[in-house]
Amino acid sequence: MENITAICLAPQNSRTSVGLFKRAVENAVAGSFHVDFVAGWADHPMLIKAFAQRMQAALSTARSKRSGRVAVLFIAHSVPARTIEPSESPVEYHGMILANGPDCYADDCKETAPLVAGELKDSLSPDGWYFAFQSQGMSGGPWIGPTVEDTLSQLKADGYGTVVIQPVGFLCDHVEALYDIDIAFQ
Repeated sequence: MENITAICLAPQNSRTSVGLFKRAVENAVAGSFHVDFVAGWADHPMLIKAFAQRMQAALSTARSKRSGRVAVLFIAHSVPARTIEPSESPVEYHGMILANGPDCYADDCKETAPLVAGELKDSLSPDGWYFAFQSQGMSGGPWIGPTVEDTLSQLKADGYGTVVIQPVGFLCDHVEALYDIDIAFQ
């Protein structure tokens, strides 16, 4: 028997994203291989260091070009609340039956942000950063939040003139995240 190690490039585990990829890999190999699937690595030291390096550069640039207070906003993609809530029976999502019980996605997302902020302790105060979820959809009831839009409005009301946004749920540029940050959130 051959072994495969698979890693989903979404660091925060979720049965509705990473879980779907895991099931797709397992179905594709159909028992031909043993699959060791890395389901979540939101707190991996190298991930945290990479995010912190990018944030440090962006934060330094923002502070050198802008006057006034600069906030840091860590963001991750939202999901429908119903897909991460515990349930008595398995949850179905996009035609796939997923496990019941609580989903760790929101907690994983919220775990990554303070770890990155901690790496920046020399240049970022503990109260100088915030967290929000982006891209809430229109279907399926409420989505997890707070939203980026509400958070940006509050930051403006609190006197911040500049916000540096760091997506922590994507490892590379993603069209949806780029649109949200570069166009919608402006």
